[in-house]
Amino acid sequence: MSDAPGAGTQSLPPHVQVIQMATASWVSAVVYAAAVLGLADHLSAGPKSAGELAGPTGSHAPSLHRLMRTLASLGVLTEGDEQRFGLTPLGEALKSGAPGSARATVIAFCGAAFWHSWEEIVYSVQTGKPGFDKSMGMPVFEFLAQHPEAASYFSQAMVGFHGAEPPAVAAAYDFSGVSTVVDVGGATGNMLAAILSRHDGPRGVLFDRPHVVQDAPALLQAHGVDGRVTIDAGDFFERVPSGGDVYVLSHIIHDWSEAQCLTILGHCRKAMAPTSRLLIVETVLPPGDTPHPGKLLDMVMLVVPGGQERTEAEYAALLAKADFRLTRVVPTASMVSVVEALPA
Repeated sequence: MSDAPGAGTQSLPPHVQVIQMATASWVSAVVYAAAVLGLADHLSAGPKSAGELAGPTGSHAPSLHRLMRTLASLGVLTEGDEQRFGLTPLGEALKSGAPGSARATVIAFCGAAFWHSWEEIVYSVQTGKPGFDKSMGMPVFEFLAQHPEAASYFSQAMVGFHGAEPPAVAAAYDFSGVSTVVDVGGATGNMLAAILSRHDGPRGVLFDRPHVVQDAPALLQAHGVDGRVTIDAGDFFERVPSGGDVYVLSHIIHDWSEAQCLTILGHCRKAMAPTSRLLIVETVLPPGDTPHPGKLLDMVMLVVPGGQERTEAEYAALLAKADFRLTRVVPTASMVSVVEALPA
């Protein structure tokens, strides 16, 4: 089937390119099946056939062979003699615990809850409301609070999806002279750990909901900064800890509606001293037709949590409504920038 996803290049006719875009979800489903079945873990000791893996994976051997053959065509596996399949570098990345958390990311983003959200994209475009809420009957973060395993995969996915960003932010922004960094909605502490690992001076406060921070101690200990971090469980829609010199909102503002963003920013403003700084770590969209992965991510924000990505001008307008003044945008070596603001 020559029109299958990934089969061609930009030299293909426009209708074929459009069809490839539309059928890319087929590839997502195939990789998702590999992740859920743990194929990479089962193949970590060496090549195996579908017959050998049918029992351990609870699969129908002929169908599993067809899945593995497809994965080989995608470069995730490689087929050798006697229909035995081994791991490629892409396959190695799907092992549990592999750098980048690809397996957890695939399971989190391609599972049923998120998948059904995309079925409601037209609803989201027509109403401005999240497709997730319509398909699952509740907001995404309420869903995660009620499903601890899904929440754990989601937290790992955030580390994997945004893995290059924390060290890039820590390198790009000058934290010298800072005593306390408050990471608001900091999940398992990946951003805070990167900042503290690079800068010896500050201490940190990690603030997020109880079910989210439960995995934080292990990550902070792994980075050797657990002795410098206080974990404060709470909800940023109700309060934000006071006493910080710098307040970090990393991939928080893009998750919520404008009214909800203003509530979060209002709590930050109330907690901050006149000399405190607010750092919003997000994708800052370029204007016009300029390609940028944040523009597709903006659709994710619309369909899943009901938030949005913004341009610099849009951030300035939002911050002004919350009594902040945007002072500068600091680019990093990753996809995100640091939007710095001071109390107005």
